[in-house]
Amino acid sequence: MKEKVLEVIQEIRPNLQADGGDIELVDITDDGIVKVRLKGACSGCPGAAMTLKNGVERLLMERIAEVKGIENVQ
Repeated sequence: MKEKVLEVIQEIRPNLQADGGDIELVDITDDGIVKVRLKGACSGCPGAAMTLKNGVERLLMERIAEVKGIENVQ
């Protein structure tokens, strides 16, 4: 599952980097929660939570049945 998650993150990464940010996979829990770290401009962006839920989480859950959610960690 980690490889599939990394593939989706690689697809999203250029969009975040274009705005001065980035995303890093930290962990995937046994219960399907993907833990990521937002970096650069994304780490302090007020829209980061929306990007995670409406962008990253949605894509991950659509493509990988085992993913149950996403969480940003520091």
